[in-house]
Amino acid sequence: MEVKIGVQHAARELVIDTDQDAAAVEELVSKALQGEAGLLSLEDNKGRRTVVPAAKIAYVEIGGGVAGTVGFRS
Repeated sequence: MEVKIGVQHAARELVIDTDQDAAAVEELVSKALQGEAGLLSLEDNKGRRTVVPAAKIAYVEIGGGVAGTVGFRS
């Protein structure tokens, strides 16, 4: 599952590939934004953890991640 996080006053978005499903990620985002945690913490496929202050989150895009194609079509 690919998660894109826009951070206020940052030129680039954070992109995280995680094994969590969309419902679990949405619940974590919701709890962080409601002030229960104050931080959004997600773990990627390689075990690295990304922590973002909830007050600085501009948007979160939860998607399935699209596998790119390689080669040319005629």
